[in-house]
Amino acid sequence: MVDFASSRFVVAVDPQIPPAGLDGAVVAIGNFDGVHRGHVAVLKRAEDIAARLGRPCAVLTFEPHPADFFFRTDTIFRLTPQETKAVALARAGIDGMIALTFDADLAAMPAEDFVRDILVGRLHVGGVVAGYDFHFGKGRAGTPAFLVDAGRRYGFAVEIVERIAADSSGSILPASSTETRKALEAGDVERAKVLLGHPYFIIADVVHGHKRGRDLGFPTANLRLHHSVRLRHGIYAVRARIDDIWFGGVASFGTRPTFDNGAPLLEVYVFDFSGDLYGKTLEIVFVHFLRDELKFDSIETLVAQMRRDEAEARKILAADA
Repeated sequence: MVDFASSRFVVAVDPQIPPAGLDGAVVAIGNFDGVHRGHVAVLKRAEDIAARLGRPCAVLTFEPHPADFFFRTDTIFRLTPQETKAVALARAGIDGMIALTFDADLAAMPAEDFVRDILVGRLHVGGVVAGYDFHFGKGRAGTPAFLVDAGRRYGFAVEIVERIAADSSGSILPASSTETRKALEAGDVERAKVLLGHPYFIIADVVHGHKRGRDLGFPTANLRLHHSVRLRHGIYAVRARIDDIWFGGVASFGTRPTFDNGAPLLEVYVFDFSGDLYGKTLEIVFVHFLRDELKFDSIETLVAQMRRDEAEARKILAADA
């Protein structure tokens, strides 16, 4: 995880004036859900412009996801909720993230007002980078061409990025948030890693559970994921970051059909760890899908399978080291 208090990365929500350290920034505008390889290529364009102009570089994004606002539902499986997105962007090497609340007022704001009042008036942007398909403002009237013209009129640099086909690692044509969501819904965390350019990870706080794992000899850290997550239910080999130390582990994500068929919960058994995890914030990296979630006829059968899951996860993690 990133300790923003001890790093230069700035996170600002609905700032009314330029956030400290981001005044005059070159901003890449978009949702950037997942911060995948295509996003990172766009960020590189923004960084290049920022370096040329001697300005900081940031992302300007929106919460909630505009699709969720317009459809009044959790339409989007969020790969990186706001806090996780900030961590991923900090790791990408830029200077900050500005999040604007996407509400009725913002949705109804004319494109000209968005440029004049927010980009120029509130943020003092030095430049804007946006994708070829980016639209903004009431009725999506803010086209890429409109943005280029607005930059000329208001005096900030604009670069419209055409679809990026490759980065230094090769083709990124399939790299999209949509394709990554499909991979994770199928449990294919290896493909998600290729698409993202980094392993799929979540950051969440450990909450109290029913302590069944402890009674079974497998004490688990229980984490509630973002309500939109549609990761395939099942058992995964994972890595867990606890106080900046990495541990292997095996995790179950699902509804616990042997017990209660309750709300989805991530339960992580951390290998070779002893200590109290309640209240801690963990980063969990998904390495491999082991099997589907099952309902067992007896506790003995469940425990026997858990032992096999642990053995298989240890083997996979050792090979992946």
